[in-house]
Amino acid sequence: MTTYGFAAQPPRLTDAERDQALAVLRESAADGRVSHRTFERRMDLVLHARHPGELYAVLHDLSTRRPRPGLLERLLGSMSAFPARMRRAWLHERLPELLLPCPGPYPLSIGRAAGSVLRLNDHTVSRTHAQLRHTGLGWSLRDLGSSNGTWVNGRRVTGSVMVGPGDHVRFGRVGFRLTAP
Repeated sequence: MTTYGFAAQPPRLTDAERDQALAVLRESAADGRVSHRTFERRMDLVLHARHPGELYAVLHDLSTRRPRPGLLERLLGSMSAFPARMRRAWLHERLPELLLPCPGPYPLSIGRAAGSVLRLNDHTVSRTHAQLRHTGLGWSLRDLGSSNGTWVNGRRVTGSVMVGPGDHVRFGRVGFRLTAP
């Protein structure tokens, strides 16, 4: 009885691996670590590579990690962000309060339209901007496809999100701090 020995072939490259290698090469050229001529030659090698080992041979000397900023850079970054953080903290504390109503069976509409329960007369608020509904678990705020967005605690709402007392909500540029009855 004879056995046939098949040599294991290394795995072929996927398009994603090739794209990632090209991205590393582009980043290196943009950072000035690779000359234009070297970039062209290596790009050709990446495009013709068949196995991961060939990619490694082309890119092994290019680091994909960015150097960590030093102490001085971190200090300057935090100092330059300080005024914006102070402004946000000041504005959040000065937000008008929005009293959550008693739970009811119908959702409460928020917008610029005349029939809205909470009518906000501001050009950044859509006619039918959002909806506030009480569920068994608490209050749910849903954006109704507004153009300037509904925001809760600095994050844009896409769909529904649970809200409660103390949350900061914003409809366009109009902001409130939710409070309990």
